[in-house]
Amino acid sequence: MSGMLVTLLIQIIGGAIGGNVVGGAAKNIDLGTIGNTIAGAIGGGVGGQILGMLIPLLANTAATPDIGAIIGQAAGGGVAGAVLTAIVGMIKNKSAA
Repeated sequence: MSGMLVTLLIQIIGGAIGGNVVGGAAKNIDLGTIGNTIAGAIGGGVGGQILGMLIPLLANTAATPDIGAIIGQAAGGGVAGAVLTAIVGMIKNKSAA
């Protein structure tokens, strides 16, 4: 697999995990398991790509066996996934009220 695809997969998985963590931690923004996973994966992929553009050191670094870069990609995707899940959960709650 190419380095860019591996990087994107790491970010998507990290985002899905981050989305589920924030959904489980804050029940008022929980979208359900599938909703948290989808929102988190989208946030992780998009946010991770934006992070890669802002911090060139992290761009396509998963192709190299550097564990620090891989952890950075996973953490960036996880945070972005958690943020998008929280935003979508808040919007859902505001529209339901």
